[in-house]
Amino acid sequence: MSTSLPRRILGRTGLEVSIVCAGCAPLGNMPETFGYSVPEEQALATLRAIFRSPITFLDTAAAYGDGESERRIGLVLRELGGLPPGYVLATKADRDLATGRFDAWQVRRSVERSLKLLGLQKLQLVYFHDPEHAGLTVSEALAPEGPVRMLLALRDAGLIEHVGVAAGPIDMLLAYIETGLFEVVITHNRYTLLNRTAEPLIQRANELGVAVVNAAPYGSGLLAKGPAAYPRYAYRQAHPEELERARQLEEICARHGVPLAAAALQFSLRDPRITATIVGMSRPERVEETLRLATWPIPDSLWEELATVPPLPYDPQTGQLVSTT
Repeated sequence: MSTSLPRRILGRTGLEVSIVCAGCAPLGNMPETFGYSVPEEQALATLRAIFRSPITFLDTAAAYGDGESERRIGLVLRELGGLPPGYVLATKADRDLATGRFDAWQVRRSVERSLKLLGLQKLQLVYFHDPEHAGLTVSEALAPEGPVRMLLALRDAGLIEHVGVAAGPIDMLLAYIETGLFEVVITHNRYTLLNRTAEPLIQRANELGVAVVNAAPYGSGLLAKGPAAYPRYAYRQAHPEELERARQLEEICARHGVPLAAAALQFSLRDPRITATIVGMSRPERVEETLRLATWPIPDSLWEELATVPPLPYDPQTGQLVSTT
C-alpha cells in the first residue's frame, strides 16, 4: 500500500506508533457486540492486510471473543515468525467472563493466557480493562493485594513492558490516571463528532503526560456507515437524537463532497492531544478504506460547519449528563 501514515511517540512508553491503530475486537467474532460475525479465514486475511499496511499499532484484549481475537492474531504472528520489528501490539487484562471475577489471580491468569495465545514471551503494553463491568471500584482495584498491583508486579517481573487503563466512565478513568501508575489511557465512544464527554479526560491526561488513545471514532459504526445503514451507537441501538444529529452531520459532509466516515475519523486524528485512534477492522478491504479516509482532503470550511452541530452532553452508555468543563 502506497499510503503512508504519520507516527507518534506513545507518551512515556517511548513506543512509536502509527496514528491509526487497528482495532481487533471484531476479529474475535463478537456478533452480540457488533451485530455481525467474522469467520476465522476472514479475520486472518484482515490481519495479513494490516501487517502489509503502514498501520503499525494493533489493539486487542483478552475479552474479545474470550481469547479468540488473541488466538487469531497469534496464528498470523506465527506465520510472520513473530511480531515484526517496528510494530506495537497492545492487549488488555480482563475479568473472567463466566464468573465476573477480576482479582489479582484473574489478572495473572489473563496475562498468562494472552502470552500463550499470542505466542509471545513479553507483552509490550497491557491495559487494565473495563473494571466497571466487574463492579470494581477504583479503591478496590488499587488495593495492596488487588488486580492493578498484580499488573504492576507482572510488569516488574518483565512479562509486561508498559501498563495502561481502558474503561468507559470518564470520572473513573480520571481517578485512575491521577494515581500516576498508568502510562496510557483509552477512551471509547466519548470523543466523536457526536459526543465529546471525554474532553476533561483528554485534557487532564495531557497535563499528566499520559498518552491518550481514542477508540471508536465512528461510535461503533453509526458515523462510518451513516444512520440509515447502521443505526447503532456505542454497541447499542442509537437514540433518536443521535440519529438526527448524525443525519445533520451526514448532510453537511455531503454538501462538501466528503464522506461522513472521513470526517469522523479525522476529527480524532487531527487532535494533537490524541496519540492514536483505534479503528475496528473486520475484513481486508477495510484496511485500505481506512487509509483512504484518514488521508481524504477536508477543507477548513467543513470543520467550521460541523462545529455548528452541538455534541450530545450525556454518557453514551449510562445516559447520564456529563460536564465537559
